[in-house]
Amino acid sequence: MAVEPFRLMTTPLDEETRLVAERELRETPEVRDKAIVELRRLLGENKDLYYADDDKTLLVFLRPTHFYPESAIKLMRRIAEFKQDYVKILKDLVPEDEKSSFVDNNVVNVLTNLDQDGRRVLIVNCGSLWNTKKVSADSLFRIFYLVHVAAQVEESTQVRGVVVIMDFDGLGLSQVRSLSPSFSKRLLTFIQDAMPIRMKQVHIINEPGIFKMVWALFKPFIREKLGSRMFLHGKDRDSLHKHMNPEFLPANYGGKLPAIDYTGKDWYPSVTEHLGYIEQWNTYGFANNKK
Repeated sequence: MAVEPFRLMTTPLDEETRLVAERELRETPEVRDKAIVELRRLLGENKDLYYADDDKTLLVFLRPTHFYPESAIKLMRRIAEFKQDYVKILKDLVPEDEKSSFVDNNVVNVLTNLDQDGRRVLIVNCGSLWNTKKVSADSLFRIFYLVHVAAQVEESTQVRGVVVIMDFDGLGLSQVRSLSPSFSKRLLTFIQDAMPIRMKQVHIINEPGIFKMVWALFKPFIREKLGSRMFLHGKDRDSLHKHMNPEFLPANYGGKLPAIDYTGKDWYPSVTEHLGYIEQWNTYGFANNKK
């Protein structure tokens, strides 16, 4: 599936993705319509929650929960709880707040192509490319959070999910100190409880020996489902390629595509293009926290 570089896809599902949705998520017109009606009713009953109840918004929560409305409303509540717990770093968050982190630092990036399964691939440079004096751990999380909100506008991503490559090349003590227990808990709670995007795989690459300190912090918070989707490869590209077809990877990761010559700076305009959606997302959660 070819995509336009540095643009989010806002087109309806194509036939191939529709079939993926039916096979993996139980999404058929009948199941979808019934689930939307039921989730709208549940949202009306949960008066302490505030979310838009149009079809498009409700699908954001129904797709990752396989169109079970009871599971979707629980996800919506967990998102509200997460936003309340971390209100100090998430309240009214917009791309402009982290523009320097996006534009001037090569910490978070997204491949311009999809992988072999039509999924977006997020790159997080957690090693020497991460200057912790310029981009704090809170800023790193906020970038990740903004990217996840923007990704929701892509219906294909709602269906197919995302893959993350965490590159720890050159990991040093400054990065290890920033990847604190509180950061680890926040990140993993978000991914496992409060992220309405399907996390399909997490690939950890180029991790040096010191990574054992980071893994010791992460591991207690990783539950079975996410753990089964996390893979540690070191510098073994054959290991990575067992999961990610090199035909769809850049040379940086032993792939056959040209090496990455772009950064988050190139993606930043695409994120800001959907500022309206991000601002609307900021209003969701508990009704008493609504603007």
